[in-house]
Amino acid sequence: MRRIFFALAALFFSLSACAQHKDFAQFSAGFVSGYKALHLPDLELSYISGFQHIGSATDVQKQLDFFKSIQAQLPLYKMDELTAAQRADFELMRYETDLNLERIALEQGWLKNQPATIPAGGIITVPDGKAWYTYLLKRWVGDNITPDGIYQFGLGEVKRVQDHIETIRKQTGLSEGEFYRHLNDSSFFVSNPQQVQQAFEHTKAIVYSNLHLLFTDTDVPPLAITRGESKQLAQTPGYYDNNTFYYNLFDKPYNKRQVDWLFIHEAVPGHHYQSSIAAATKLSPVQQLFFYYGFVEGWGAYAEYLGKELGAYQTPYTELGKWEWDLVRSVRVSLDVGLNYYGWTDAQALEFWKKNIRGQDDIALREIARIRRWPAQVVTYKYGAAQIMKWKEQLQQKQGSHFDIKNFHDRVLNHGSLPLFMAKENVFKGQE
Repeated sequence: MRRIFFALAALFFSLSACAQHKDFAQFSAGFVSGYKALHLPDLELSYISGFQHIGSATDVQKQLDFFKSIQAQLPLYKMDELTAAQRADFELMRYETDLNLERIALEQGWLKNQPATIPAGGIITVPDGKAWYTYLLKRWVGDNITPDGIYQFGLGEVKRVQDHIETIRKQTGLSEGEFYRHLNDSSFFVSNPQQVQQAFEHTKAIVYSNLHLLFTDTDVPPLAITRGESKQLAQTPGYYDNNTFYYNLFDKPYNKRQVDWLFIHEAVPGHHYQSSIAAATKLSPVQQLFFYYGFVEGWGAYAEYLGKELGAYQTPYTELGKWEWDLVRSVRVSLDVGLNYYGWTDAQALEFWKKNIRGQDDIALREIARIRRWPAQVVTYKYGAAQIMKWKEQLQQKQGSHFDIKNFHDRVLNHGSLPLFMAKENVFKGQE
């Protein structure tokens, strides 16, 4: 009798679990179709464009009704009765629902108090500007962070990177004054565009030959390297799009110190490699709806730290190029909060820049203007990279000689673009 009871109980549990799985599949399918029907605009680089694409009060109300409905239904499902894939979808839907409800509340306020003209002086100058920035920071980075916390994080990164630069300076044997003067030596610059192209092709060959040391999958899809052509991205060092790495040439000699790190970030094992892995990964319909810049840009910035192991950074100066731009990124983190949340003036921002960066005043005003136009975007690189580095260090300490760098990179990349908390779960899953 007792055996019959346990057999029936097991059968009931199995049937209940099957019913829940089927029901959840219908629920997630409904989420996908409902989300698509809202026609939500993509995340905009420019905050002004973002405000211009806010829908009507009727549109926003439809969004509110949808996400409130999802919020009410999510507690009906028990995580321990879902498959691993379903749990991932559950976490994504819950995360996106909460974030979208935060956005909708802000948009409802915007529609009630919409100014005749969108202020162009930065997001802090719009109604509820601080609240908007707090939301955009979470949306861009893909984690539950605060402006104050990010400001302090930026200050810590500035100090850490400055220490690395000082270490390299000591390696050269030059005094501080001699070192910074030498960085402007003509030997570091080329004016012939063909030489710039050749330099990137040379780095590509070196990195490809060593990729097997750090990565399981070395079958990289064809990659084109060419001069940039996007007007919107003309002031960035480079960018990646559709199997092509674009580098930008400005109206002055090209700094060879940025060749190695820029190729690694935008191409391999950065965005091109990352995109190829994502393309081969089976993603659920729910995950296909979303893209997380903190994870994607964080990976690109993390990849730069692998340069030496990939055969790049063969001199102190080529390694310095990575740290020079890392310092710019670090300063930009605190600047972003200063300008968009604390209300700094351009003069205050320029003073902060000059206090922390030597020899790059020529791009300071350009970067300050970019941060005002694109609030929170610059934080993605440093914050995402710092999380990936932290995960790696924690596993290295825990596993010691058993740590497998290839397996670590697989765990980071083989699940597609995710919020950072979910990427972390995949990295540590089963790593006892």
